[in-house]
Amino acid sequence: MSVIPEISISSAKLPQKGTLVVLCDDKAKLSSSIANTDLGKTLKRAIAAADFKGGFGKTLRIMVPQGTELEQVTVVGIGKQSEMDEHSWLKLGGKISSTVSSAAKYVVALELPGKDADPKARQISDVAQGIQLAAYRFDRYKVAKAVKPKHKSIKVTLISKAATAAKKVWAEQQGVTNGVMLARDLVNEPANVLTPKEFAKRAGELKKLGCQVEILDEKAMKALKMGALLGVSQGSRNPPRMAIIQWKGGKPKDKPIAFVGKGVTFDTGGISLKPAGGMEDMKGDMGGAAAVTGLMHALAARKAKANVVGIIGLVENMPDGDAQRPGDIVTSMSGQTIEILNTDAEGRLVLADALWHCNKKFKPKFMVNLATLTGAVLVALGNHHAGLFSNDDELSEQLAHAGLATSEKLWRLPIGPEYDKLIDSKNADMKNTGGRYAGSITAAQFLHRYVGETPWAHLDVAGTAMGSPQTDINKSWASGFGVRLLDRLVADNYEK
Repeated sequence: MSVIPEISISSAKLPQKGTLVVLCDDKAKLSSSIANTDLGKTLKRAIAAADFKGGFGKTLRIMVPQGTELEQVTVVGIGKQSEMDEHSWLKLGGKISSTVSSAAKYVVALELPGKDADPKARQISDVAQGIQLAAYRFDRYKVAKAVKPKHKSIKVTLISKAATAAKKVWAEQQGVTNGVMLARDLVNEPANVLTPKEFAKRAGELKKLGCQVEILDEKAMKALKMGALLGVSQGSRNPPRMAIIQWKGGKPKDKPIAFVGKGVTFDTGGISLKPAGGMEDMKGDMGGAAAVTGLMHALAARKAKANVVGIIGLVENMPDGDAQRPGDIVTSMSGQTIEILNTDAEGRLVLADALWHCNKKFKPKFMVNLATLTGAVLVALGNHHAGLFSNDDELSEQLAHAGLATSEKLWRLPIGPEYDKLIDSKNADMKNTGGRYAGSITAAQFLHRYVGETPWAHLDVAGTAMGSPQTDINKSWASGFGVRLLDRLVADNYEK
């Protein structure tokens, strides 16, 4: 199993032994408090000899530096200080984690080159978060050929004059980090392990953090007339579940804000069967539900001062003899009927009932849903942005700003009456697919019919929640996309 480093933050002096990490800028300058010491003089000679430029993320490892008892010093470049934005500190932590991964214990001196100044508390916390996220690996099922970790634990100390303030920030951000890793675990799990029932059970574990969790089984959803969701699940021997997670950290009279996630624990496409090649990746078709679960963990762990509801619809889409067919007509909880043209357009059916139930029961200030909904969003945006669709400009701007701050980026795409007409059906109130063109947009239009006048945004994370590019802070197939983004949305706009 991968070992996640344990982080401590201190204002202690530089260590005399062990492994040390120091920062260097693009002019090969160290902090003055290090540069003027014997160690600093040794490092400057080594930097000059290696022609090390200090570009961002570049590293220089010096083994057993002369004149010291240190085993190793790693110099990590930060490039131009003026270009260090918020996300850079997170990436810096990832670079450090990857470079010093073989050490059981190391110290990072977070002193800015050329100045007797340290990063701010939030920047130090971002470094800590980057260190942990970069260390994440999903290897729990590697048994016969498992690579045993070199160390059972890794301890990292971040040294800074701003340690006291940084400890308080990190105490909160640790919960967010764990929420991201929870979301990654859920997406990475194989579908024979993470059935709808098992997913709901793991969501129920959020009770330990103070959340209220209600699990709806098939009987309860039938009583609520969730015909759209139940139609998807009827071909599977694994029965559906819906988990309703509440965190009540705000004032009792405040309306909650709501997040809804698509949780198709495996998607064969149903009778409209997917091609065999790549179908194994459909274990990740619950990336939206994973993000909502990870978000609720983050908010509860850091005791967010907001009332928040998270709802996840959990089903498995299988081509059994009982599976729904193309041409079937189902009735959603809203009373609206849906003609099923393609059983592989199933996620919107799950979300339709989840969104309607959320809106009807909780009357939230807004709803944001996340779903690995369409391949079309990959064609449009690739792996670097999630698609954003919304009926509310203010909510869209808040989400876009949070995306830029966390580098979990969004790109807004249109919805409108012209696209809405594409899902009209001759046989029912609507059909579940609008055809070949504008596939992501018509999927969003479908969801729009289930939110009423409530401010709402739909995030299509098909390209970002799974199989996304490897980054400085993610070496996993599952990224945990959405947890940091939505936590930031809440923190910046909805906590008092």
